[in-house]
Amino acid sequence: MDYVTLKGGVKMPQLGYGVFQVPGKDCTRCVLDAISVGYRAIDTAQSYGNEEAVGKAVAGCGLARGELFLTTKIWMSNACYEKAAASIDKSLKNLQSDYIDLMLIHQPFGDYYGAYRAMEEALKEGKLRAIGVSNFYPDRLIDLCQFAEITPAVNQVETHVFQQQRLAHKYMEKYGVQHEAWAPFAEGKNGFFTNPVLAEIGEKHGKSLAQVPLRFMLQSNVVVIPKSTHKERMRQNLDVFDFTLSDEEMDAIRALDTGKSLFFDHYAPETVEMLTEMGKTRVV
Repeated sequence: MDYVTLKGGVKMPQLGYGVFQVPGKDCTRCVLDAISVGYRAIDTAQSYGNEEAVGKAVAGCGLARGELFLTTKIWMSNACYEKAAASIDKSLKNLQSDYIDLMLIHQPFGDYYGAYRAMEEALKEGKLRAIGVSNFYPDRLIDLCQFAEITPAVNQVETHVFQQQRLAHKYMEKYGVQHEAWAPFAEGKNGFFTNPVLAEIGEKHGKSLAQVPLRFMLQSNVVVIPKSTHKERMRQNLDVFDFTLSDEEMDAIRALDTGKSLFFDHYAPETVEMLTEMGKTRVV
């Protein structure tokens, strides 16, 4: 396993296990499977509805708490100082832990400045080891970096071979923010799992098609959190540290970038309306 060092000296595994859309009844089993095959970073969120299931797995996995890196996210319904502070304590209880390794603002909407101040205080109190954001496009990220007391350590954004976030990555590097990818497999969209460029490169290295984009992002200094509910695929997704893509192969994958989201454009008014309505109606 490779690690990145976040601001403040916190070490984070560069490849973790994500539990988005893994229901609670399956989530505990999946997290235990992931830990058993070698994952040491688990990514959840208040809005996923499975923090408690992750907590059960962490408590029952047999590893010391310090061997695991837990990430969760403050949902929009908690995007103000008071609600965010209370939600941090609730997440700690759900995860059965005295601290959370990384807490993120889930979306750049609502009073996220108030929520961020609550995270800054929780960081100083030792409840959180690192804080950051998710889905912050460069304009929002720069604004927060310029005015927050503590610069975000991480920005988790949609990133895959078809949306490589080159401009966003440039500004994350400028402000010392670690780039983390959600949907590294693009959820199978745009013919991801039959892409001939990825398939050919995988064949050259004796690797599966899915292992190639993970390796690409690792070599691009991006943290990745692939998801699978199948233990063997979890193992395959983790088995990407024993080969290196050549410069030519990296360029071939870079050429797949469209620079466009396959999910949400956070600059589009209709997207903002949809997400903010979701934030008001989905209370966690």
